[in-house]
Amino acid sequence: MLRIKRIYDPPAPEDGTRVLVDRLWPRGISKDEARIDEWLKEIAPSDNLRKWFGHDPARWEEFRERFRRELEAKAEILDHLRTLTEKGTVTLLFAAKDVEHNNAVVLKEMLD
Repeated sequence: MLRIKRIYDPPAPEDGTRVLVDRLWPRGISKDEARIDEWLKEIAPSDNLRKWFGHDPARWEEFRERFRRELEAKAEILDHLRTLTEKGTVTLLFAAKDVEHNNAVVLKEMLD
């Protein structure tokens, strides 16, 4: 099972393996508080794409397409995430305030 969740939401037993999928460490949260199992910053959108998107919902569809193209070059990391989901629940953690328009949503779509 694959889930997504804001890193600022409290950790829960049903999260399973907690994987941070942002390039930058989230502001205002310590590593102890985050309780992550892995930080896969390499799977995050490139700095150029992240800055271009700026969490603007009007750019969402274009962001999704561009990010999917970037992910095609990261097959090894995607395979790693798929392997984790075969072993149990995985929760992709993100810091964005917008829970519908962020990189974790695109990753989940690719992995489901």
